[in-house]
Amino acid sequence: MIDIREVDRSFFPEYDKVSQNVDIRSEYRVSRIDGGLGGMIFEEVPVTPRVKDLSVYERAMEYEEMFDISTWRFYMAFDGELPVGAMTVAGTTERLYMLAGRKDACVLWDIRIADEYKHTGIGQRLLDMGIQNARAGGYKLMIIECQNDNVPACRFYKKQGAQLSRVDMHAYSSEPGLEDEVQFIWYLDL
Repeated sequence: MIDIREVDRSFFPEYDKVSQNVDIRSEYRVSRIDGGLGGMIFEEVPVTPRVKDLSVYERAMEYEEMFDISTWRFYMAFDGELPVGAMTVAGTTERLYMLAGRKDACVLWDIRIADEYKHTGIGQRLLDMGIQNARAGGYKLMIIECQNDNVPACRFYKKQGAQLSRVDMHAYSSEPGLEDEVQFIWYLDL
């Protein structure tokens, strides 16, 4: 039985034990029509399979070094005592650029499921809890970032009813090894 619950910052060491691997087998290739004025085409294309470890970019233990996390909420999934899933929803936060100054929006900052527990419904249960609490907290919109090579996440967010709202072809151009990735920003009405 998987136990899903809200946790506090004291669980960050356990939180960071949950792997953040993305199994990449395809990506969305984005092409502009008429320089973008005619729209964009998104084509899912196969790529050489690889695993991308997002934990090199994201550690809960470092959240407080970057932001005031007093409005953030943390959720975890446990199989007995074993942490198998984790999620962070960031509330109104100064200097959190993704919020664009909105007080009625929150950010799905992180969601991760241990490899051997993927496709078991844990991510859905975590997100459902986060959405319910965000609504109760007065938020009207959840903003979600992912990349064009995280096709499973894109499908998951679309299934939730999120709308792809922004595409930034150069968001990661200064990040070594990520220069070719495209940032997708999804909006989920709460």
